Amino acid sequence: MPCVLGILGKMTRTRRRVGIVLFQLGGPDTLEAIEPFLYNLFCDPDIIDFPFARIGRKPLAKLISTTRARKVQHHYATIGGGSPIRKHTERQARALEVELQSHGIDAVCFVAMRYWHPFTREAIEQLRAAACDEIVLLPLYPQYSSTTTGSSLNEWRRLFCDDVPVHCVETFYRNANYLDAVVEKVNEALARFPVPVRPEIVFSAHSLPVSVIEKGDPYQRQIEETVRLLMERGGWGNPHRLCYQSKVGASRWLQPSLHQTLRQLAAERVREMCVVPVAFVSDHVETLGEINHEAREQAHRLGFAQFEMSAGLNDSPKFIQALARIVQDALSEPVRSIMPIRSTGRQLAEPEYAAAAGLD
Repeated sequence: MPCVLGILGKMTRTRRRVGIVLFQLGGPDTLEAIEPFLYNLFCDPDIIDFPFARIGRKPLAKLISTTRARKVQHHYATIGGGSPIRKHTERQARALEVELQSHGIDAVCFVAMRYWHPFTREAIEQLRAAACDEIVLLPLYPQYSSTTTGSSLNEWRRLFCDDVPVHCVETFYRNANYLDAVVEKVNEALARFPVPVRPEIVFSAHSLPVSVIEKGDPYQRQIEETVRLLMERGGWGNPHRLCYQSKVGASRWLQPSLHQTLRQLAAERVREMCVVPVAFVSDHVETLGEINHEAREQAHRLGFAQFEMSAGLNDSPKFIQALARIVQDALSEPVRSIMPIRSTGRQLAEPEYAAAAGLD
């Protein structure tokens, strides 16, 4: 880092230091952390909101997390006893620092998880200690939803009011470098088939309640556009379709589900499929557990000859280069005053609370 000797003999930086905050939902790193992680999630006002929520949210979150922890424990057990998302995100942060520094940017990256360590508050403490001159907020969700990007940015605004210029990235699913990084992973997965143009490509995204979409959340539209852009950029002649996963509770969520899609493909006598996690940038329980373990087992039972999943982007060079380009683009934009998002979040409907807790 270039420095000069100041008047009093102290080293003074000659370049502006840029702090980049990488936001993710986070995940329990041990089986014991599952319940408190879920408690934090269901305490989020962007996830659950209802009349008198300030009184009832915490008891309800305790009920849901206690019961649901037992239900999801096996998912984490199958992937090694905890989520790898912190490890992947920290590797992304270190690689992004190196990439940006190679472009002459004095960059320091910080990880801010929404529901587990390191929390946003911890990232802010580190950011202040680093004495950054400007900040880029980079939620690692390619598409925008009030339940992911919105919730992470709301938490940031509740905790940070320092007089530092802040740039914000709200989506990057249209970024050409990002699309190329995903295409690379899909091509690697297709290459494992005897005839790469034959398997059905199944894009799978995290589902949301239909009520959230009906309130104006752009997530579904952006997911559908991501699939279209990837098919165009990949130039694949394979048949393809979109489905959703990770539904919670009894209300209407985006359909069809991954499990329904598997049964439909089997009924259509499709025997080879490649699942592409289209809303995730890191491997975690939804990819490693739900897709690569649970869905793979279902495909085997249904008689599929070959089932593949494209790997997460994680810290692949193409993805890190994409993030660097996204940060550089954000820095070139004027600083905007970011007002708090009045987000409705998932807002589980009242009849759904018992179902979400596993009491249905």
